[in-house]
Amino acid sequence: MSKFIFLLTSVIISLGIFSFRNSHPVNESKVAPVPGQIEWLSWEEAQLKMQVEKKKLFVDIYTDWCTWCKKMDTNTFRQPHIVKYLNEHYYAIRFDAEYKEDIDFMGKTYQFTKNGNRGYHELAAEITRGRLTFPTIVFMDESQSLIQSVPGYRAPEEFEQIITYFARNEHTKTPWETYLKGYEPLPKE
Repeated sequence: MSKFIFLLTSVIISLGIFSFRNSHPVNESKVAPVPGQIEWLSWEEAQLKMQVEKKKLFVDIYTDWCTWCKKMDTNTFRQPHIVKYLNEHYYAIRFDAEYKEDIDFMGKTYQFTKNGNRGYHELAAEITRGRLTFPTIVFMDESQSLIQSVPGYRAPEEFEQIITYFARNEHTKTPWETYLKGYEPLPKE
């Protein structure tokens, strides 16, 4: 009986520990991409991949407490045609704006800055130009220079228009309103 109680207690404790794990890869390495999901990379992994093949960077800036971030995860980032497009055209980074560890990016070290009860990561502040609202999606070109940050929740239809606008370099030649008038949606899978 005591072995059963010990075993049961161990299972309950293990389940409790794993249920509180963060479902977002903050800035840690992954083992392998999961088919049908966005291939989220750390900043380091994205920089390494850029040495082999240049792509634009897509950065999802979130916090664990952000309800709209979770809604975007559920509604937008799980659409198969969006997942496929992001994985083909971008290196995707999911970045917790309250990440506590240092990040080396483009020859500079960025750190966590305590601010009140929480704080923010300097890199999140830099690539959003100091406008830390969540979620924010950030687009960077193949040389890892900022193109634009787009704050707020985006439904799948609008998000699709945004990611294609930057991936196709339309932002360099076509005003947003003009692009929307002629937009052809991606094929749904």
